[in-house]
Amino acid sequence: ASSGSMASRLEAAVETLIRVFHRYSAREGARRTLSRVELRELLRTELGGFLQSRWDAGAVERILRELDEDGDGELDFQEYVALVAALTVACNAFFWEQA
Repeated sequence: ASSGSMASRLEAAVETLIRVFHRYSAREGARRTLSRVELRELLRTELGGFLQSRWDAGAVERILRELDEDGDGELDFQEYVALVAALTVACNAFFWEQA
């Protein structure tokens, strides 16, 4: 919604998704990827409410192993979006069951 009009809720969500990735990825090392430290901080700060019941010391390592398709030990934007998409699907299933 760069035309000056208000962004739709979905457009705002997409913009937030992008901004959150870059806020954390720029903290150390490569600016276009999330390191283990950056990923851990992002998960705890931005997704702590969703993940607290499933959080443990090995969570970040498991997430990296499952989503780090190129094996570089970091998550690029596409791998991050896959994480958010998987979490969104899981949350949808959870909320659907609660309804």
